Amino acid sequence: MGSVKVAIAGVGNCASALLQGIEHYRSSGDAPAGSFFDGLIHRDVGGYLPGDIEVVAAFDIDRRKVGIPVREAIFSLPNCTPRFVDRMPGGGPIVLMAPVLDGVAPHMRDYPDARTFLPSDAPPCDVEAALRDSGAEILICYLPVGSEVAVRFFAEACLATGVSLVNCVPVFIVSDPAWGARFREKGIPAIGDDIKSQLGATIVHRVLANLFTQRGIRVRRTYQLNTGGNTDFLNMLNRERLESKKVSKTEAVTSVLGHDIEADDVHIGPSDYVPWQKDNKLCFLRIEGEGFGGLPIELELRLSVTDSPNSAGVVIDAIRFCRLGRDMGIAGPMIAPAASYMKHPPTQLTDDEARRELEEFLADHRGWAAAKAAKPTTPHSATR
Repeated sequence: MGSVKVAIAGVGNCASALLQGIEHYRSSGDAPAGSFFDGLIHRDVGGYLPGDIEVVAAFDIDRRKVGIPVREAIFSLPNCTPRFVDRMPGGGPIVLMAPVLDGVAPHMRDYPDARTFLPSDAPPCDVEAALRDSGAEILICYLPVGSEVAVRFFAEACLATGVSLVNCVPVFIVSDPAWGARFREKGIPAIGDDIKSQLGATIVHRVLANLFTQRGIRVRRTYQLNTGGNTDFLNMLNRERLESKKVSKTEAVTSVLGHDIEADDVHIGPSDYVPWQKDNKLCFLRIEGEGFGGLPIELELRLSVTDSPNSAGVVIDAIRFCRLGRDMGIAGPMIAPAASYMKHPPTQLTDDEARRELEEFLADHRGWAAAKAAKPTTPHSATR
C-alpha cells in the first residue's frame, strides 16, 4: 500500500509514544492476517499497517528538541513517557522551530527547567513550505491544551497545502461547522477533535454512564478527577486554558445518557499536577444513580494508566483511517473515525454505533478498492 507520510506538530510525550509504537509494531506485518497484537485496536486498516506510518516532518519550540532528529528529540526533556522500545533507531527529519504564538502558558515559565519548556532562539520556519517540501499527507496536532491560536495556525497551513489534519487536542476545528466546510471545499479529509485514550478516563466513564442508562438507572451526579505529572497536566494548571477541554470531556460523557442532567451535577476535568506521577495518570470516578423504587446506586472507580501511550493506541488508527479517506477522495470531516476516536467529533455517536459505522466504512473501502482494481473510479463522496 505504500507509506503514510505524516508531520507532527508538538514533539512531546504523545509523539514519543506514537513513534515508539510504530517501531514496536513494525514486526506485525510479518504475522498472518487476523492475528491479535496486544495494544492494537486494528492491526490492518485497509491494507495499512503500523509500520507503514512514516514521520517526514516535525515541529516544536523547545531548544532541547529543535534542530535535532525527531527520533532523538522524543527522548529529550521535558518528555517523561516510558521508553518501551529498546532499540529505537535514531535519525528521522530534523525538528523545525514553529511559531510560539500561544503554545506556552505564562505560568509554565515559573517551573524548573526539567519540567517545562525552554523556547528556542531559532527563528520560526516557514511551516507551509516545510509541509510541501516534506511530502506530508497528514498533520498530527499534538499542541498543548489551550493553544487556540497555534492550532488554528497549523489548520490554516493544512488548508493551504492540501494536508489532512488529525487534531488530537481540544481546540474545535474539525467539529466546527465553518472549519469543516473549509476542509470539505478544499477536498481534504480531516479527523478531530480531542483524542480519546484507548482505555482512559473518558471511554470508561462513557461506558459506565451508558450502562446506567441502559439498565434504567438515572444518573443523578457524577465526577471524574484526573491527576498526572507530565507537561500536559502542568499546562492545565492554568484553568483559563481549559474551557474547551472541559466542554469536550463533559459532552463525551453526557451525550450517552438517555436523560438530561444539570450542569452543576457533572464535574469532569483535570484535578491537579503531581510531579512524581510523571506520565502516569490517575482517574478517580464516581457515579451516583437512582435505581428501582428511587433507591440509590453508587459506583466509585480508580483507574491508573500510562497516559501518552494510551492515546497513541488510538492515534495510530486515526492516521491510517485518514489515509484511507485521502485514497478514496473523501472531503471534509470523517464522521465514523472521529466519533470512534475523538471526544468532540462533528457528530456524537454511542460507542456501539461508532464501532458499527467504522466497520461499515472499512467495508466501503474494500468495495472501493475492488472497483478501483477493476477500473479507474471517480472520487468517493461518502464521509462516513
